[in-house]
Amino acid sequence: MAIEQYNEENIRSLDWKEHIRLRPGMYIGKLGDGSSADDGIYILVKEVLDNSIDEFVMGAGKTIEISIKDGMVVVRDFGRGIPLGKVIDCVSKINTGAKYDSKAFKKSVGLNGVGTKAVNALSNYFKVESVRDGQLKRAEFENGILVKDAKIEESSKRRGTKISFKPDTSIFHNYRYVNEYLEKMFWNYAYLNPGLTILYNGEKFYSENGLKDLLQDNLDGATLHDIIHLRADDIELALTHSERSTGEQYYSFVNGQHTTQGGTHLTAFREALVKTIRDFYNKNYDSSDIRQSVIAAISLKVIEPIFESQTKTKLGSNDMGPGLVTIRTFILDFVKTNLDNFLHRNPETADIIQRKIIRAERERKELQGIKKLARDRAKKASLHNKKLRDCRKHYTDLKDDRRLETTLFITEGDSASGSITKSRDVNTQAVFSLKGKPLNCYGLTKKVVYENEEFNLLQAALDIENGIENLRYNNVVIATDADVDGMHIRLLLITFFLQFYPELVKEGHLYILQTPLFRVRNKKSTYYCYSDEEKRAAMLKLGAKPEITRFKGLGEISPDEFKHFIGEDIRLEPVMIGKDLTIENILSFYMGKNTPKRQEFIIENLRVEKNNFAESENP
Repeated sequence: MAIEQYNEENIRSLDWKEHIRLRPGMYIGKLGDGSSADDGIYILVKEVLDNSIDEFVMGAGKTIEISIKDGMVVVRDFGRGIPLGKVIDCVSKINTGAKYDSKAFKKSVGLNGVGTKAVNALSNYFKVESVRDGQLKRAEFENGILVKDAKIEESSKRRGTKISFKPDTSIFHNYRYVNEYLEKMFWNYAYLNPGLTILYNGEKFYSENGLKDLLQDNLDGATLHDIIHLRADDIELALTHSERSTGEQYYSFVNGQHTTQGGTHLTAFREALVKTIRDFYNKNYDSSDIRQSVIAAISLKVIEPIFESQTKTKLGSNDMGPGLVTIRTFILDFVKTNLDNFLHRNPETADIIQRKIIRAERERKELQGIKKLARDRAKKASLHNKKLRDCRKHYTDLKDDRRLETTLFITEGDSASGSITKSRDVNTQAVFSLKGKPLNCYGLTKKVVYENEEFNLLQAALDIENGIENLRYNNVVIATDADVDGMHIRLLLITFFLQFYPELVKEGHLYILQTPLFRVRNKKSTYYCYSDEEKRAAMLKLGAKPEITRFKGLGEISPDEFKHFIGEDIRLEPVMIGKDLTIENILSFYMGKNTPKRQEFIIENLRVEKNNFAESENP
């Protein structure tokens, strides 16, 4: 075997922008096309917006204006403005910024001097403008390269900073901004910063009551009691219990950053809640019974927090700041004092919570026998069944941002699951094969999850029996044919998750796999088209009667072709719940008894499908 040469010519030094563009995952996590809330294009927006939020936190500027149109993002704050002589350095020199100076930025999110530099390097176009003391400094970049360094000029504009950028299409393929993800991000910023006004494409995001507003606006149905809202320096907490759900649901934040993967602060809060409740009632209740149906939000402010990745979705540090108490001690003391006082002052709420715990205990004991049998069946089945073709690495195993790529495809039929299995990335992509249509579980109790073999094995594969804290895959993808049967299976699976694991949907883990409807090709080129519009555009490009194939099922797509559709160019459609809809309303409409309104909806949509099908058969 020949030995590769290794000498001085193999050694390269990359400048700041080259390294970011070569290894973007180190700076913004996974790239994606915008179908997932943790895709890179949203991290770019967040990195810029974080700087504007930090200005507000420091008492400078109460309004942030954001516009996103045709891929161009513009963020304008009215803070102190970047010092004019350092404008270019702040957006193009790694490890440059004021956040190394704790006097200028206390308890800030961005501490590593990387954020806007990554945005600059990963954008086709990037412009920075800063206004201070009646003067304006402007600079423009392309792919991180300075192309215009304007002289400082007099200006009557209000002070502050304006950043404009357009993500690089060679890095973010076929990207699109999903409004629901952006709006959720902006609402979280508003909840965490009462008094701040965010204007996004003319829409106003504003909160007066912080995390109390967050819970109130995100509640899905009735609660057992009013929201408990507790605040002190550096910590805020809101807490209630769902009347319907049996899982746990948390929103956690550090220095304004939504820590979607939790961390030391969330672990400490869950521990503090259990300890405080046990002490208050003087009963050694099981922790799962205490936390059943809890809905809570916690926000913590920490000096120089340490996150487990550049995207800051999980807090790793356990210190409030140099020389201060640990996060665990701080939260335990706060919850013990303030929640205990609240319960003493509000005996009716305390009584409701205790009755809830006793009911949860009774339900848990009733299910213990059947759950043990179901777990034993799942263990035995895993030894010989081929329902789950697992991957080598899981969400809970990985520490870097590749955990965001971990995916479970849920499909139906041997041919479809075979194509995906042969073309998948065995490191991070797993396949779960259904046998026929799942049970319609609308209105049923969780007992059915343990009695139904398919549901039981799916629950075990995902490891979500006790909630999504140990979820093994970041993306749960329903991969079915784009026909009537496939649509029905999608609906039944969505019903299963909404009925028993709504937090999996609410936290943005559930998707529908989009696969091409057509292949249009000639001897030189091949285009895969996801709609009639794309098909017509491909036909125009190829001209002279190209060969057109209509894929009627996933099994008709060869593994060699399929690898393109579940690789870098994967298209996922997120399953989202609208802000003004409840899960109960959604399920009763689609899965309940027939209603004239639903019949009208089905008839109207069937007419559209038929028209599209007829058109596609007659190109």
